[in-house]
Amino acid sequence: MTGIVQISIGRTVIVMMAALVVAASTGSAGAQQDNAATATDLAVIPECSNNKGEQVQFSTTDRGRPGLAAGMAIRDGSGKPVVIRSNFSAAPREFQQFIDRHECAHHQTGDVDRPVPPRNGPEYLRNESISDCVAIRRLRDEEGFGNQAFDKVTGTLRTDMAKIGFPESSIASRIRNIAGCFKNPASARDLIRQVLQERGLPVQ
Repeated sequence: MTGIVQISIGRTVIVMMAALVVAASTGSAGAQQDNAATATDLAVIPECSNNKGEQVQFSTTDRGRPGLAAGMAIRDGSGKPVVIRSNFSAAPREFQQFIDRHECAHHQTGDVDRPVPPRNGPEYLRNESISDCVAIRRLRDEEGFGNQAFDKVTGTLRTDMAKIGFPESSIASRIRNIAGCFKNPASARDLIRQVLQERGLPVQ
């Protein structure tokens, strides 16, 4: 474990503990079974297109670590942008929605088409922080998430991160970042546009 990584994106300050990677391009933290949704209670797939204007497809599978809901943002074998949803019935719907939008954000900001930075390095954690921020702002602005739904997301995240073995300092740091993004009136689109401009990528 290392210290805090603090990165400014214009007026947005991202604070994460190094080594904090739960929702990543290789997967998101899942929910405990006692918080699980039923198989027929899966979240509706959100609108998602990448920074190139390509429609992102969502695929659902039961593969992966049993009892853990996860997401992965990739291009498939034919080059199509995809989000893979694994074991979503293991998570409450609000957390499924968060995972979907977190993984979508990796496509929206161009992460999927860029070289993967070293795991747990500053750039990697910055990408994860941005995706968390985009996800919670979309849920607030598009789905009407209020404090109760926010608490469901962060409460599930806290439980799952502790279950996986993350220290409280890492858990609290990630939740502070998400909370700051939730309270910031700027939109997810504002942040995506800012990130794309910084990276010299097309802005849709």
